[in-house]
Amino acid sequence: MSLDGLKPRAAVADPAPSRAASRLPLVALCLGFFMVMLDATVVAVALPPIGRDFGSGGDLAGAQWVADGYTIVFAGLLLSAGSVGDRLGSKPVFQAGLGSFVATSVGCGMAPSLWFLVLMRLLQGLAAALVVPTSLALIHASYANKEDRARAIGVWGGIGGIAAASGPVLGGLLVSAFGWRSVFYVNLPFGLLGIALTARYVVAPRQQRVRGMDLPAQILGILALGAITFAIIEGGHRGWYSSMVLAAFALFVICGTAFVLVEQRVPNPMLPLSLFRHVTFSSATAVGLLLNIGFYGQLFVVTFYFQQYRHYAVLWAGLAILPQTAMAGLASALGGRMTARTGPRAPMTLGLLIGAAGFFALLVAGRSTPYWALVLPLGAIGFGTAFTMPAAVASVVESAPPNRSGVASGVLNASRQVGSAVGVALLGALVADAGHFESGMRAGSLISGGCFVVGALIAQAAGGGSAEDARG
Repeated sequence: MSLDGLKPRAAVADPAPSRAASRLPLVALCLGFFMVMLDATVVAVALPPIGRDFGSGGDLAGAQWVADGYTIVFAGLLLSAGSVGDRLGSKPVFQAGLGSFVATSVGCGMAPSLWFLVLMRLLQGLAAALVVPTSLALIHASYANKEDRARAIGVWGGIGGIAAASGPVLGGLLVSAFGWRSVFYVNLPFGLLGIALTARYVVAPRQQRVRGMDLPAQILGILALGAITFAIIEGGHRGWYSSMVLAAFALFVICGTAFVLVEQRVPNPMLPLSLFRHVTFSSATAVGLLLNIGFYGQLFVVTFYFQQYRHYAVLWAGLAILPQTAMAGLASALGGRMTARTGPRAPMTLGLLIGAAGFFALLVAGRSTPYWALVLPLGAIGFGTAFTMPAAVASVVESAPPNRSGVASGVLNASRQVGSAVGVALLGALVADAGHFESGMRAGSLISGGCFVVGALIAQAAGGGSAEDARG
């Protein structure tokens, strides 16, 4: 995909910028997103070895917390991170996120115990929360033309797809050769290069005046998300009627209700509820939530399916997932192009239906299912997910006021990370009993496919369909 025409505003000041120089700001911004997305899939392959190394025998509970500790903080802080970027400037916040992600990756690699690793993953989630919405806000500020912006978002999404595609294979290679700690150290070159390129080539946009940090809502949001994740993960191990699980569900309801009430009353809410009055914004946010419940919940389960249930070596397990992740780069680029031509509704609907077909086809998976029978379902899941995302991102960015672009992108990515946390917790709970792994995996495939079907119905019913309509 050519990057001609994607010249940032910062380059306009130079009367004759070189083609290479005009691309470097987008490269710098995409590197941060690449690192965050790579971390999701490269760590997924390493979860069973992490569980074994820390003496849990590959038990899913500890691995679920390694995965969900990251996504809980990522999701819980994305909204505030978008506000911080709008308030303090997207560029310095983006740089702080990159530096923190590098530092916490080193901490993860040096972890002496499982719970130290979980702590580092929590801090890594904070860093990721600073990177993602600010990178989108900087892209939004860099491209004045909406078609150029849609293409740039397609490139951004495509880079994330490449990261997701390379994660399982790279993770398998690294774990096989150097152990699971190497999957965290691999973030260092990408992060350091991103820091250098951002400092040199990304020009900060004009700072917007956004007041207030809305600390009460921030605390309530994290408590609500942490409570529901704890309840779902531990419900699969302690029992759904355990006092701790019931208390966690109750805390979720209390904090979630209080969060909404607080946001209705504060003058500068972390989550401006008025954004949801726009049907395009609301539908794209819901699609992001459902998309990640299905995709990342299934990715967690299928990793254990190949390693723990079918006893593949970690490298072969990474290669086995490749049909799902390898489609992401191509599909995201195609989705970005279609979004630029037709608007977001058609690519969202089409992508979600393709992904749903993949989940339903995955119902054939069992202990002795030939691998070739799983290739097409995995490929359809990966293609449909990646094809949908540029349209969802474009819907959110175009429908939000310019001075709220950071918050808007934070809302979408927060909904996606909430979906990831809930998906891993829910589908992981379904397969927690090793004796019922296969039936649990099939139930998870039905849930994931159902999420995609509901998302397609929401996208189709949203009406409109063009980025220009979304702006209006």
